[in-house]
Amino acid sequence: MAQRPPRRTATLASLAAELGVSRTTVSNAYNRPDQLSPQLRQRVLEAAKRLGYPGPDPLARSLRTRRAGAIGLLLTEALSYAFRDPAAVEFLEGLARECEDAKTGLLLVPAVPGAGTDPALAAAAAVDGFIVYSLPNGDPHLDAALARPVPTVIVDEPLNAVGADYVGIDDRAAAAKAGAHLAELGHRKIGIICSRISYERGPGGQVTPERQQSSPYDVVRLRLDGLFDGLQLDRDEVPVWECWENTLDSAAGAAKEMLDAYPDLTAVACTTDVLALGTIQAARAIGRDVPSDLSVTGFDDIPDAGAHGLTTVHQSHAEKGRAAWRLLSRDDRDEVPTQRATIPTELRIRETTAGPR
Repeated sequence: MAQRPPRRTATLASLAAELGVSRTTVSNAYNRPDQLSPQLRQRVLEAAKRLGYPGPDPLARSLRTRRAGAIGLLLTEALSYAFRDPAAVEFLEGLARECEDAKTGLLLVPAVPGAGTDPALAAAAAVDGFIVYSLPNGDPHLDAALARPVPTVIVDEPLNAVGADYVGIDDRAAAAKAGAHLAELGHRKIGIICSRISYERGPGGQVTPERQQSSPYDVVRLRLDGLFDGLQLDRDEVPVWECWENTLDSAAGAAKEMLDAYPDLTAVACTTDVLALGTIQAARAIGRDVPSDLSVTGFDDIPDAGAHGLTTVHQSHAEKGRAAWRLLSRDDRDEVPTQRATIPTELRIRETTAGPR
């Protein structure tokens, strides 16, 4: 049995000819519906559906208008991180709601350190602007985005990118509150578990003071500085363990190593809530009660932090997303080249901290 020839896709021109209207009329039915009567627009859309016309070519439209109708989000992790890290999920929700209201698309572009992701993805992305979510200083993906003639907003880090707006918190001051809280409770034998501090995956384990202070990641460096500000202890007195992945399992492994190496610790301060929850998991697995045997603090106040009674620094990640959109979409760049938005923080004292036994 002979196969029927494939049906040819209708074009704007063939649809206009079928209806006996101009090409502009067909285009207006999609792009400027207020220019047509409801009856005429409905007739165009019904004919388009019947003939298989897919609508105006978005690429051709972007070339005419010089607008892509989407913004790019540069992520410091693999794309899956955006959907499983609690802080990233909250940030994305805040940003996505703004994009929905503005009828703007959101293109996720991975910028994974040490994984060989291609900066050309940022250079070639069809977007009207970039939001950069927590990249280290000197990252080539950021350089590619900043080289584009579109606005860019940095969220969290790097702190001082030239030509970009910025949204973030005062990480050092916020972390100092957590450190001071532990010091006021009387803790002097304290360990710290931090997120990654280098571009390349290292052996893990204890981090020297020199590596701590030379990290290209502004956020972790400032949170460590703030913790030491609050603790009022020398860096040589406090073991710091690096966690390459911000996951419960990774944190639990790092915490067990540190607690095995320093069994006299009475408190552990963590630079994220996920690391803190993993630390609590490890402590309880080796028979150490939280907080009577070990106090633990976090940073971020993700939903699970409240559920587990975690003492932590609260910040609104959703508000960061909303603020990033406001800066990206502002129309006063000719008068004010760059702006900064600082999101407030608050130390929330709950059930995972107490005085040392």
